Amino acid sequence: MDQYKSEFVRNLVSRDFYYQATDLDGIDQAAQKGSLCAYIGFDCTASSLHVGSLVQIMLLRRLQQAGGRPIVLLGGGTTKIGDPSDKDKSRPVLSTEQINANKESLKGVFAKFLKFGDGPTDAIIVDNADWLEGLGYIDFLRDVGRFFSINRMIALESVKRRLDREQELTFLEFNYMLLQAYDFLELNQRYGCRLQMGGSDQWGNIVNGRELIHKYKVEHNGIERDDEKAFGFTAPLITTASGGKMGKTADGAVWLNADLRSPYEYWQFWRNCEDADVARFMRLFTDMPLDEIAKYQALEGADINSAKIVLANACTTLLHGAEAAKSAQETAHATFAQGQAGGDLPKVQLNADEMADGVSLMSLFERAGLVASRGEAKRHIKAGALKLNDKPVTDMQTQIGAGDFTGQENLKLSVGKKKHALVLPAV
Repeated sequence: MDQYKSEFVRNLVSRDFYYQATDLDGIDQAAQKGSLCAYIGFDCTASSLHVGSLVQIMLLRRLQQAGGRPIVLLGGGTTKIGDPSDKDKSRPVLSTEQINANKESLKGVFAKFLKFGDGPTDAIIVDNADWLEGLGYIDFLRDVGRFFSINRMIALESVKRRLDREQELTFLEFNYMLLQAYDFLELNQRYGCRLQMGGSDQWGNIVNGRELIHKYKVEHNGIERDDEKAFGFTAPLITTASGGKMGKTADGAVWLNADLRSPYEYWQFWRNCEDADVARFMRLFTDMPLDEIAKYQALEGADINSAKIVLANACTTLLHGAEAAKSAQETAHATFAQGQAGGDLPKVQLNADEMADGVSLMSLFERAGLVASRGEAKRHIKAGALKLNDKPVTDMQTQIGAGDFTGQENLKLSVGKKKHALVLPAV
């Protein structure tokens, strides 16, 4: 640690962000000299990012905290092709309208973690469609394509894996790495961006971009000066202590947009993490000081639960605000410690027809996101884990209607001890 002089690199190494870099000492020196500009790209394949993307967002946050300038690059252009990295098959082709809708939906989450504006360290959001869609194909092949070796491209792990498995890799996808490299060159020329960061699965794409910048400068200027050199940095792909994929749960992805994953559910995700992950997640996903994290890391047994609550509050505060975190903790306390139905639990609202005619209890469990299928519900019933108002459900055919709300404002659905939701009557 002592060999790194910049706050930026020291933070990345000490907080477990470092996996691989083209020249970590060079990044350290560049960060010392002034406002280092760096970017990470996010394709617009969905309307929300999920927790698996949070490492990348926190990388940009660490950069800004250390006096650097973050660029959020939205892939309005590259999403039309699809990144083959770490994929076993081609992504579905999205319409321009869907990509644009996703792009607008994604923008809000970055403002929770980064400060945007016109200052030297203020973050900016750019869209690679601004330059990619105006490229002439022949000109692009002549000016950019000639710098790329097919031999090296097919040797990249992401490409080699698809070919070795005899899984189709379209020519469209094969072009992706050229376009991502061109993004780095474009951002370098427009904004003086010298660093591309990403997950370890992006290493090949990042190296291609760094080499393109080098070759372009040498060809046009005869030399690449030390103060112009571009760099690449990757963080490890985060898995849980038991080897599971970060952000994937039994009831789906842990989305960052509140309309897809409520603040309470987000809080619960962190509260329910594995014991061995608590301190590591604090380093990666919160701004807690390292000496404070070390104290929580020393806790054992039941005491680790207090650290999980601290983690959940810190993570939820960053994304949804302090009030949402406080409310989520109070709801959890009411639900689990006092046996009440906390107000922040996920909710299912019945309509007038359902109140009059009745609705399947099993469908309510599905609508609440507590079970993924009737088959899963049946397994929970056999185990005695599926409950209505804390009483085990024994009949899959149970119907819920107006009579079930007599004397109570809502019904409580539960799967085991940790997953709960409320059913509300029609207004």
